[in-house]
Amino acid sequence: MSAGAGAAVLDAIIVGAGISGLVAAHRLTRAGFAVQVIDAGARPGGVIGTVLRDGCLFERGPNSALDTTPLIGELVNDLGLSADMRFASEAAEKRYVVRGGVLTALPTSPGAFLSTRLFSTAAKLALLREPFLGPAAPDAEESIAAFVRRRLGTEFLDYAIDPFVAGIFAGDPENISVRAAFPKLHALEQRWGSLIRGQVLGARERRRQKEVAKNTAKSFSFVGGMQTLTDALASAIGKLAMHALATRLERDPAGVFTLHAEQRGQPVQWRARTVLLATPADRTAALVREHASDAAAALDSIAYAPVATVASAYAAASIVHPLDGFGCLVPRKEQRRVLGVLFSSSMFEGRAPAGTALLTTFVGGQRQPELPGLPDDDIAALAHAEHGVLLGARSAPLFQAVTRWPRAIPQYTLGHLARVARAEAATRVLPGLFLCASWKGGVSVGDCIKNGHLEADAAAACLRAWARP
Repeated sequence: MSAGAGAAVLDAIIVGAGISGLVAAHRLTRAGFAVQVIDAGARPGGVIGTVLRDGCLFERGPNSALDTTPLIGELVNDLGLSADMRFASEAAEKRYVVRGGVLTALPTSPGAFLSTRLFSTAAKLALLREPFLGPAAPDAEESIAAFVRRRLGTEFLDYAIDPFVAGIFAGDPENISVRAAFPKLHALEQRWGSLIRGQVLGARERRRQKEVAKNTAKSFSFVGGMQTLTDALASAIGKLAMHALATRLERDPAGVFTLHAEQRGQPVQWRARTVLLATPADRTAALVREHASDAAAALDSIAYAPVATVASAYAAASIVHPLDGFGCLVPRKEQRRVLGVLFSSSMFEGRAPAGTALLTTFVGGQRQPELPGLPDDDIAALAHAEHGVLLGARSAPLFQAVTRWPRAIPQYTLGHLARVARAEAATRVLPGLFLCASWKGGVSVGDCIKNGHLEADAAAACLRAWARP
């Protein structure tokens, strides 16, 4: 719908119908504001998308989310989705890491840690020195690799942190900033001087904040998959314009924004008192460039990792591994061609028919960025070959489905916080503009929900101030 110069002015335009933008739009709508969401895609949800094929339910993007904040439960209740929410099975609490070509369970207790073969005796003994190491300077810019080597040793970097970083960011721990990507880890060292001491002494404080650490939070999804959440948000909001590519942003002397867009080849525009850009860094840069060139340059410099996901269904009897866990992560040192494999049919009930095993495999990332550019058949074939080596898959899959994400996950590399600060300068040049996307504040679904909530509240405060005489 086009809004001409004489049309009513909206309270807010949200550009981007991914989880961040939808959460922000829902919160503003619930607060009584007039909101319009636009997105260049064919459907709302962004990278979240669920597919049902031959009785198998698989995800093209995030396979689950972590229940890290009370905001998630509040949102689910508001949307009437509590009965559809499902937590991962008990079996999924077991998580594997590949070492020497063998899947080894990550230890989850002190006893299991002492007996695990994932780490050598020397690496375990080296942990005894960790409480006595001093913290880095508060403003030190350090990679997560350097941080872990300094505090825990190279072996923990190779077989715990490297696969973990690949699983979250599809990134390289040598380049990922500990302060930007793992702020709580950085804060733990700064507050307590030791990770081990902070883990023990900081437990009461974390309980008081009602936040759950990501390493202990429960994974959740919905009976119909993750798209259930974004579909419900879109339905609750109502005012969505899809196939609408934002092209230019203006702000008049009275402080009213005009957003220009192209929708199915036709020019359209909307006017509003506030604008929230819930878009990837490059798209955000394009819209703020004429107003804040340095902010745009900072946004353009944020790299994204390419990832391909492969959903593979097998006859369960044809796989040797019992698939009794969440999945497996693959360290760089193993020199495999996949980042990890989720045991999707073991994580949640009802994801595959009886006798069928459903796997979700991740390929590429910063480790092997060329692989997602291969033809679909080649990506599917390499995933099947890795399933044979790692899981003992003995027969061809029943089907495979490949999804490519050329710009899948923003990389919080060294200097990222400075880039975000430069990008945020655009909001001072254009009062009433708010920025909300996975390139700042965290890349997980839970992070995006929290950030959408916070930016919506900031926009609401701006609108209330506007309304005051």
